Amino acid sequence: MIQQVMNCVSYAIVVVDTNCIVTNMNNVAMDFLKRHDRAAVIGIDSKFILPIATPFIKQGLASEDFKNGTGRIVKKGAELFFEITPLIVAGVLKGAVISLQKPSRFEELAVELSSFQEMAITLQAIFDSSSDGIWVTSGDGIVTNINKASENLNGVKAGKVLGKRIDVIVKQGFVDVSVSKEVLEKKRQVSMLQNITKTGRQLLCTGTPVFDKKGTLSMVVVNERDVTELLDLREHLKTAREITEKARKEITSLNMLELGKGAFIAESKSIRRLLGSALKLSQLEVSGILLLGESGTGKSLMAKLLHQQSPRASGPFLAINCAAVPEQLFEAELFGYEKGAFTGARETGKAGLMALADGGTFFLDEVGEMPPSVQAKLLKCIDEKEFTPLGGSTPKKINCVIIAATNKDLEEQVTKKQFRKDLFYRLNVFTLTMPPLRERVEDIFALATAFLKKYNERYGKFKTFSPKSLRTLQNYSFPGNIRELDSLIKKGVAVAEEQLLDNYLEQSLNGAEGGEVSFERGASLQEALDKVERDILIEAKKTCGTTREMAEYLNTSQPSVVRKLKKHGLNHSK
Repeated sequence: MIQQVMNCVSYAIVVVDTNCIVTNMNNVAMDFLKRHDRAAVIGIDSKFILPIATPFIKQGLASEDFKNGTGRIVKKGAELFFEITPLIVAGVLKGAVISLQKPSRFEELAVELSSFQEMAITLQAIFDSSSDGIWVTSGDGIVTNINKASENLNGVKAGKVLGKRIDVIVKQGFVDVSVSKEVLEKKRQVSMLQNITKTGRQLLCTGTPVFDKKGTLSMVVVNERDVTELLDLREHLKTAREITEKARKEITSLNMLELGKGAFIAESKSIRRLLGSALKLSQLEVSGILLLGESGTGKSLMAKLLHQQSPRASGPFLAINCAAVPEQLFEAELFGYEKGAFTGARETGKAGLMALADGGTFFLDEVGEMPPSVQAKLLKCIDEKEFTPLGGSTPKKINCVIIAATNKDLEEQVTKKQFRKDLFYRLNVFTLTMPPLRERVEDIFALATAFLKKYNERYGKFKTFSPKSLRTLQNYSFPGNIRELDSLIKKGVAVAEEQLLDNYLEQSLNGAEGGEVSFERGASLQEALDKVERDILIEAKKTCGTTREMAEYLNTSQPSVVRKLKKHGLNHSK
């Protein structure tokens, strides 16, 4: 058995007694020493086969270290490397064991050992110098290693966690959740956000399972990345984007306030808020915007602004005044007609305004005056986004934004069955209410100045007014709103004799407010009333362009205005 063990050793072994007589050797030694007969070697002096080593063998056998079993002699020759150790049996020195090896083999082993050592040093350097934390857990959930970055991120020392089970570490409060535990359970890669209670850091942890050749999970490697600053940066970036977007909207709103260069004055807070809402709606390219407000408040101008600021600005803007078109022609104007649709129709037919507004905006002004017979067809057109011209059989698609405006109380008209409820809801998806001029006093003087400049240029005049006029204008209620102010300044520039319009404005507005009534002594009450009524009609004619506007201005019906004008011998035109 001893001989078989010796023969299994990969290096040469020679055994001698205390007299340096060879007592045994293994097969590797036979080959190494080029001997073919073991029996011829056993019993000879070692100097015949180991001439260089024998003097050192004798030296060792004579030493106290060998006799104590602690001695060891290692020597290297040009072609031989040998190691001599004492052979102790039952505490007594019985000889020596000589291990033989070529130097080249030891050099190879040394090189391999050095390579492994260098690799180990390199891996350890990488492990410790990584800015990401690294945990290594065994297949049964015991922490086997962590690097320096992980110590800093978790606020722990390696000695506190090495050798501990991962569930114990969680219970002790080092971490709130364990990615290693998840990997051990699911046997796949797992990522999660981990809150470190001690340092307050947030770590993105990715656990990766490592399997051996048999497919058994042998370890879990966890990579930890500090995302605390990244999450903070994301929040800062989100805030910065919100601020940027808010600034962009404010800048765009300010740009919108400059539109028209005086045609749309917006000094008051109410009109600025209105323009801000209008801007948002225009950029959304929504349909169903209803503009409410008294006559003369600028609803038509607002409709044009909505169009100009929308993505459809390059498309057409078409409008129809529902109060100005006779009921018999309304449907034909709106939807058009085909050849021979009715008596007097054009031979070629005619495209309706809805078709011409394709790709742009269609504005229904004074929509409260729309004939009931047309309301149903318009509702169908809005719902189905198509219409059929008069006398036609093929529907046509529409692609336009619809904006409506009215100075009527449409809800009241719906209650009185004068306006379709379903059409009201289609047109009233979004509402913008134009404030009357009396509620935007800050705009009065700016508007008056803009109108003064416009009509001075038109008529070649140089009329002016002083701050006194501002008080006069601001103290007036302007029932006709901006249209009345426009007409007032236009008339002053055109016909007032004085260059300074202060007296003209004071006289005109005091008269319009209903100053002292004078009448001749002896005149009857009816005669006095008729005179006042005639003066009021004359003043209304100065401000308004049509009998319909006069009716709105005087808060009465149009037929009443026409009848009273005829009664006092006044014509319909200015």
